[in-house]
Amino acid sequence: MERNIFLKTNRIGFSQWTQNDIELAKSLWGDPEVTRYICASGIFSMDDIKNRLSTEILNESVHKVQYWPIFELATNDLIGCCGLRPYKANEYEIGFHLRPAFWGKGYAKEAADAVIDYVFSVLKAKKLFAGHNPNNIASRKVLNKLGFTYVRDEFYEPTGLFHPSYELENPN
Repeated sequence: MERNIFLKTNRIGFSQWTQNDIELAKSLWGDPEVTRYICASGIFSMDDIKNRLSTEILNESVHKVQYWPIFELATNDLIGCCGLRPYKANEYEIGFHLRPAFWGKGYAKEAADAVIDYVFSVLKAKKLFAGHNPNNIASRKVLNKLGFTYVRDEFYEPTGLFHPSYELENPN
């Protein structure tokens, strides 16, 4: 299927989730290696996957943002997702979920750099929020490389844990 790519980096194309993407959503959120840090059980049921896809589509419709599906431009393979969701009034939260085959290759930082540029230059946000499961060392490393500053631990209901939380100020 030909996808509409609205944002690109050297290696990554950003698209938008649609109702037709259930198989792609299953290949991402159906993988326990991907979901182990994003929900308390560590595993998404089929209903969880459908709900997550619906939430992303709703966020795009209402807020014009989502954790957009990202694809490797060279192969059209789904890397995972990276994008934004509403956090507080006039604030966004950045997040990324990558399939294991794409871990450790710089895709999370490359995708997040593009999203950071988008949120500050296009959406004109003043700052950006991010958090991660306290056990997810890789996400912490990416956020540090991106220039985020730790601000507090914040309770995250889906995992039942306090997640280290960060902010990044708009440099302009």
